[in-house]
Formats: sequence, C-alpha cells, structure tokens
Amino acid sequence: MSRRALVVVANPSSTSFSHAMADAASQELRARNFELMSHDLYAEGFDPVQPTGEAANRGSMDKLVETHCRELTAANLILVFHPNWWGQPPAILKGWIDRVFRPGVAYDYPPGVGPEGEPIGLLGAKSALVFNTSNTPTNREASAFGDPLESLWKRCIFALCGVTRFERCVFDPIASSTPEQRHAWLAEVRGVVARQT
Repeated sequence: MSRRALVVVANPSSTSFSHAMADAASQELRARNFELMSHDLYAEGFDPVQPTGEAANRGSMDKLVETHCRELTAANLILVFHPNWWGQPPAILKGWIDRVFRPGVAYDYPPGVGPEGEPIGLLGAKSALVFNTSNTPTNREASAFGDPLESLWKRCIFALCGVTRFERCVFDPIASSTPEQRHAWLAEVRGVVARQT
C-alpha cells in the first residue's frame, strides 16, 4: 500500500526559500517511496475567496477545491511551507484552509451535535509538518507575539482535525541568511522529514 504525502507551498515567489524547502522535502519523500500530491497555491491560481454559494461549506463548484479536498483526505502525511506574514499565513493559504479543511473532509460533528458542539477530526494523516520562514527572530516572536502560528497550526487546525503528530520548524532571519546557512537549513528540513516518515 502506497504512502501519500500532500505538499502545499504558499509563497508568491517561485525562487523563495519556501519553495526550496518544499523541493528538499519532496526529494526526501520520493527517496522514501511516498506518492506526492504537490501544490503551489500561487502558481495554480488557487482562489482563496469562499463564494456566497459555499456558505454551508459542504461542497464546491470549483474543481480545484474538490481536488484539494480529495487529496487532503487521501494523505498519510501533510507538509505545508509558507512565510510568516504578521504572525499569520499568507491570505491564499488561509483561504485554502477555509475552503479545503471543511466539514465532512477534515472534521465533522457527531450525530445530534450542532456547530456549537465539539467536532471530531476526520483526517487520516497522523503526521503534519509546517515549515516557516521569518525575519523576526524566534525568541522575539515568542516573547513579543506569543508565536501565533504555532497555536494556529498545532491546536486550531491539525489537532482539531485528528492529526496526532505535529512538528513545526522556523528558519530566521531569512532576509540576512547566508548561502551556507540556507544549505544547512535545507539539510535540517530533509532530516525532519526523514524522522517523521
């Protein structure tokens, strides 16, 4: 039985370190015989805006959204790569979460329980990895801002949707990093992927 990894990149620059990390992770996954389902949200023109007709969020007329939903359901491992913008993911990635991590796909409510109740996670993936770049040093991100991305990905998204193993790696400050530092970071990315597989 093949293992499937969903790889999602959200960075508008195709030469970004986010893309370099995704490439390094993908190489490691292929070497470990994973089937890859890869998406560059900007390159494929993913629409992050949920239209009025999707208000119930149980289905979409957008074929790309439906493809992402199927692949999220099929994934054994989820990897997300994005920069830290104002303590948040880029808007396109937030819209991807809104439209793809929907009821019936990522979570749902037990019979007789409404949206005010406690949901149950539906994802089959038991591991998720998030890789961020930032220009804010890690200690300042934690002390001044409380590291909102950690809470968002770990608690608000993956734990709620049934993913029991989570790891997030942050590389900073990216703007002043040297080629040698980035090379070492890419080796770290490959090592994290190897540990989780």
